Amino acid sequence: MSEPLVVIGNGMAAARFVEELGKRALGRYAVAVVGEEPHLAYNRVLLSSVLAREVPASDIQLKPARWWRDRGVTLLYGKKAVAIDPAIRRVKLANGATLPYSKLVLATGSNPILLNVPGMNLPGVLTFRDLADVAAIAAVGQGKKAVVIGGGLLGLEAAYGLAKAGAKVSVVHLMDRLMERQLDLRAAALLKRAVEAKGVTVHLNGDTAGIFGSKHAEAVVLKDGRRIEADIVVVAVGIRANAALAHGAGLVVDRGIVVDDHLQTSLADIHAIGECAEHRRICYGLVEPAYEQARVLARRLSGDDKAAYTGSVLATNLKVSGVNVFSAGDFLGAPGTEQVVLSDPGLDSYKKLVIADGRLVGVVLYGDTADGLWYLDLIQSNASIDKIRDELVFGRALVERIAA
Repeated sequence: MSEPLVVIGNGMAAARFVEELGKRALGRYAVAVVGEEPHLAYNRVLLSSVLAREVPASDIQLKPARWWRDRGVTLLYGKKAVAIDPAIRRVKLANGATLPYSKLVLATGSNPILLNVPGMNLPGVLTFRDLADVAAIAAVGQGKKAVVIGGGLLGLEAAYGLAKAGAKVSVVHLMDRLMERQLDLRAAALLKRAVEAKGVTVHLNGDTAGIFGSKHAEAVVLKDGRRIEADIVVVAVGIRANAALAHGAGLVVDRGIVVDDHLQTSLADIHAIGECAEHRRICYGLVEPAYEQARVLARRLSGDDKAAYTGSVLATNLKVSGVNVFSAGDFLGAPGTEQVVLSDPGLDSYKKLVIADGRLVGVVLYGDTADGLWYLDLIQSNASIDKIRDELVFGRALVERIAA
């Protein structure tokens, strides 16, 4: 008889876990996936493309309903899990139903962070995390003034989508450069120029004092006195692990649901992956670490006791506001590292490699990111680059041509 395995969350991490488990242990588990959103799992990375009307919402679905059925998965979407009872191994749903489990996987994702300033509850203040948010933002209409608070990855995706949809967009960012967690100063300056070329106004060093309006958001006011008129305000200042269910079940929770190298929580047979999980004091907010965790957990639950997750090399490989950017590893360069830079303003291209002890430890690419994953492999393998040191900055094609 198959063991009951319940997955709470129907996002990208959950879908990848079910896919990986199906490759290894089809039939061993009776899998039930519970998702609060009334949709099949979809690619959140493409939300800005849906907002920009570049792709329809139906095209970002990860797997069709038939795919889930063919793997014997009971898919409960539009259903909210409200409690976990580890003593009797059951998950309670909002409608009163309960699901038994032998193994439980928490893939509950994250929640958007709201600023602790006046006006956050005004109508017209939205977040940008799911398809419901996209629908609400898209309803604003062309020619309206939109202010996006947050110049990180999510905020710029929202700004890009809004601008493509015809809104007049301003981005307010607390830091001195855009995407400071993924880009260095020079790459961020190039990105700012590209964003502004698309008609988006960028306000750096912008500390939000509040959102003002009588019955609806009308303006964002900064602590230095700047006032930016708005018909809509999109808050994209960060995310926080969605760990409420875990906390209620008595699991150890810090910044996220604490897991070990086996992706197990503080209670046996309860695991966590993706944005809700905290591994070695790190909560990853990117897709690739979630996929790595899903793969490792699927191996373990399929009987591979040697499978372990030891952490991920942070890498970002995305198109932001229509511009390709990539970064990985120690891209800023710790003391004692070497930095090799290749910049071509004519091609709007910038590349920086960070080297330590004869090995590549970090990279930033702007514009031409074709070699990003190759550089990432070099970082992850910790291989010596001594023999290709002189050619490395010029890319994989030249290195392989010389080697041949």
